[in-house]
Amino acid sequence: MTASEIKLDFQRQERIGFGEAALCAQKTVLQIEAILAEAEKQNTPFLLTRLSENQFRVLPDHQRKKLDYDPESQTAFFLHDPKTLMPPKIAVVTAGTSDSKVAREALRTLEFNGLAATRIFDVGVAGLWRLLERVEEIRKHPIIIAAAGMDAAMPSVLGGLVSGTLIAVPTSTGYGVALKGETAFAASLASCAPGIVVCNIDNGYGAACAALRIISAAKMMTGAS
Repeated sequence: MTASEIKLDFQRQERIGFGEAALCAQKTVLQIEAILAEAEKQNTPFLLTRLSENQFRVLPDHQRKKLDYDPESQTAFFLHDPKTLMPPKIAVVTAGTSDSKVAREALRTLEFNGLAATRIFDVGVAGLWRLLERVEEIRKHPIIIAAAGMDAAMPSVLGGLVSGTLIAVPTSTGYGVALKGETAFAASLASCAPGIVVCNIDNGYGAACAALRIISAAKMMTGAS
């Protein structure tokens, strides 16, 4: 594995407001090592997603010591200087605890980019009272990321209750005809609640990036720095 096989985008932060991240699933450990070596050469903080515990364990010691690894979300921060997080403008909501891995990927992506978020887990519509108990709290956030599997009913319900931007993340949670998230994905796209943004199955990272783009656009419109 040589550095010539890798072309990282170190100008992405200046172009779109958040830096490049490496999806580690299907990458070899040698490829991940080379990516981190290039990031270190540029002295650039880097986000790794879908980094398995096995991949993390066999990375060289000098790289592993510079990683802030979270096994629950399978994310890692490299050369990351912890920042004072901005007050929460985003709520990350899950239908069930089985959706929390995807939600944590979103939370960690936001944290890497300096944003705090409010986490509200296990409020799915199988016990609708759980969601209704928290809906006033959810309404206070201009952006809501909603992770749900099975029939993904929660984003549709929230879509009829809150005015903020709602980003649905269908998850692969469910049995049989849940089809590893395809049913939740189709249900989110077919929602009768208008204006819901839908990300790919299990894509907590993509949902967080959508939230970052929305915040950046809002700043441009208001002239805020």
